[in-house]
Amino acid sequence: MGSLENRNVVVIGGTSGIGLATAIAAQTEGANVWAASRSKDKVTSCAEQFPDINFSQLDIHDVAALSRLFESIGAIDHIVAAATGANRTMAPFMDQTDDEFREAFNKFWGYTHVARQGIPHLSETGSVTFVSGTPARKCNPGMSSVSCTGSAVEGLTRALALEVAPVRVNAVAPGLIETGMFEHLKEKPEVLEGMGRSIPLGRVGQPEEVASAIILTMTNSYLTGTTIDVDGGVLLP
Repeated sequence: MGSLENRNVVVIGGTSGIGLATAIAAQTEGANVWAASRSKDKVTSCAEQFPDINFSQLDIHDVAALSRLFESIGAIDHIVAAATGANRTMAPFMDQTDDEFREAFNKFWGYTHVARQGIPHLSETGSVTFVSGTPARKCNPGMSSVSCTGSAVEGLTRALALEVAPVRVNAVAPGLIETGMFEHLKEKPEVLEGMGRSIPLGRVGQPEEVASAIILTMTNSYLTGTTIDVDGGVLLP
């Protein structure tokens, strides 16, 4: 098992939810961490709360900005792509417009930008981790665009793992996780508790539980081309 002590880790989408939890976990493990987000307000807030992490503002679809970030760091050990990069519409396939369906794939295209710009800066013992999701393999009605995007991300993971070895490429697929996407709910605790009842472990997950799996993809030097599910058992038959 490798160590993150003094390793350079970049988290794209690192100012909230799973991305922020990963940035904090990596920094706690001794890594030098750069976390980027398109939200200026989140970057400012996180920089004040976590001064030992290097926060910056950029959009995952801004290829030039990604390139500048990676070049400014120099030698990179691990890259995590956790940004959504898309405005997703939850609706049945036949009710969505072409534009709404295509928009979900902006997450996938964002990840390809991270890979193209970041991999040339990785050491031979480095890694890339993409964040996918359980809908890639277990799709509920109304989530076809999210499911197809996740499947594309996991397909890219396997393809790149062969092409860029010995650099390692993995994905982590969260289930239902308590993140900022639920902040708009008026009765959030009650709603999440209700959602959790249908999960084998009886509750929704926490960002830190997903982050620990992402840390594993960085530190396990014999792990590549795989998807780790952190879903409380949702994918069980």
